[in-house]
Amino acid sequence: EPTEKPEPTEKPEPTEKPEPTESPDCDNSKYSQALKLSLLFYEAQRSGKLPKDQRVTWRKDSALDDLIPGGYYDAGDYVKFGFPMAAMTTMASWGAVDFKEGFVKACEWENAKKMIKWATDYFIAAHTAENEFVGQIGDGDIDHAWWGRPEDMTMERPAAKITTSKPGSELAAETAAALAAASLVFKDDDPNYSAKCLKHAKELYQFADEHRGTYSDSIPDAGQFYKSWSGFNDELGWGAMWLYRATDDQSYLNKAKQLGLNVAGEISWDNKASAALILLAVETGDIAYASKAEQFCNKIFNETPKTNDGLVFIQQWGSLRHASNVAYACLYAESKGVLSNSYKASAKRQIDYILGDNSRDFSYLIGYGDSYPLRPHHSSSSCPSTGTCGWDDFNSGDPNPHVLYGALVGGPKSANDYDYEDKRNDYICNEVTTDYNAGFQSAVAALVAMGEE
Repeated sequence: EPTEKPEPTEKPEPTEKPEPTESPDCDNSKYSQALKLSLLFYEAQRSGKLPKDQRVTWRKDSALDDLIPGGYYDAGDYVKFGFPMAAMTTMASWGAVDFKEGFVKACEWENAKKMIKWATDYFIAAHTAENEFVGQIGDGDIDHAWWGRPEDMTMERPAAKITTSKPGSELAAETAAALAAASLVFKDDDPNYSAKCLKHAKELYQFADEHRGTYSDSIPDAGQFYKSWSGFNDELGWGAMWLYRATDDQSYLNKAKQLGLNVAGEISWDNKASAALILLAVETGDIAYASKAEQFCNKIFNETPKTNDGLVFIQQWGSLRHASNVAYACLYAESKGVLSNSYKASAKRQIDYILGDNSRDFSYLIGYGDSYPLRPHHSSSSCPSTGTCGWDDFNSGDPNPHVLYGALVGGPKSANDYDYEDKRNDYICNEVTTDYNAGFQSAVAALVAMGEE
C-alpha cells in the first residue's frame, strides 16, 4: 500500500552530508535549509571535469570525451538534453535575479552563481558558430539501456546540433533566455562574463527568430523525451522578454508583444507562455497583461484540481515540479504588484507541502526533515562507492547508498496525496531531474527574501 512510510531508520552513510560553512549570521529558516539542499543536488548532476570545491564528493570526473564537456546530466540518466537544461537555467536564474536577497540571507549566493555558471559555460561552448548550437549529447535509448556510474560509461555519446538547414527555434530561444537571465545574475559581480553571456544570448535569439523551425524535428532523439508540444512562439516571447530585461532594447519588447501569447495551464520546460505574460505585465505596467497574469494565477490556484492536503495537481509527470513552478511565478507577480488578488498563501502552501506539511508527514525533498525518499530513480546515487554497479542495484529494495541531498522527486501521480511510492523503479513518482528543482529553488529563495518562516 502506498500509505506506508519508509522506515526513517534507514539512513545510509549520513557522514556524506557536506559541512555547512555559513556563519551564525546566515538565515536558517526551513526555506533557507531547502535552498542549501537544492544547490547541492545540482552538484551531483555535474558532467565533465569537477572543480576542486566540489561538495558532493562521491561524484568524480565523467564524460570528458563529450564533444562539448561539462553541463548537467538531465535526470537519473546521463543524457545532456539542451532544451530542458536551458529551461531550468532560465528558471533558476529568474529567482537569482529577482530574489538575490534570499540567496544572500541564506549565505548561498556564491553557490547559486556556480550552479548557473556550470550551465552557461556549457551553453557558450556549445554555441559553436553564430547559427549553430549543439543541443544534445548522448542517445536516449542507448543511455537508458545501461545502469551504472557516469564515471564508468563506455557507450557511444553522439552529439546533435541545430543549424540554419536544421533549425530549432525553441532550443535557441530558450538558451538565449537562459544566457540573458544569467547576464543579469553576473552583471555586478563579473561584468565581463555578463557581457559574454549577453553576446551569445543575442546571437542565439537572432538564430531562433530568423531560422524558424521545431527543434525536435531537427534533433529527433530529443523529440522522444522532450518534444516541443507548445511550438516555439512561447520561447520566442520568453527569450525576447529576458533580452529586453538585459538590454532595455525596445525592439525585444515589441517582438514579445507581437507574438500574441495566451495563458496556459502550466509553466514548464515546454511551455513558458504564462511566464512571458507575467514578465510583460511587470515590464509594461499594462493592465491587459496584468489581467493575463491574474487570469493565470486564478486558473491555477482556484480552478485546478487539488489534493485533500492542498497540492495543486497539474499533471502526473513531475506534479511537485509543476506546483513549484506556478508557485514561484505567482509569488514573483504578486511581489511586483501586478495581481489584484493575493495568491501568496496558496503558493507558500505548495512549498510547505513539499517540505512535509502534509498528512503523510513526508518531505519530498531528499535530505530535508526526518522522512523523505530513500530510493530515487537516479543511477549514480544508487551505485555503491566501490565495486560493480548495474541492474541489480536498480532492482534492489535497499535505499540508495548515497543520499541525493536536495533532489525534489516527481511526487504523487494523481490528485491523491497517497498516490506515491518510494520505489526506484517508479520513474513517475521518484524520478529526479534538474528541471524539477529549478522553480522550487527560486520559490524558496523568494520566501527567504520575503522573510517567511
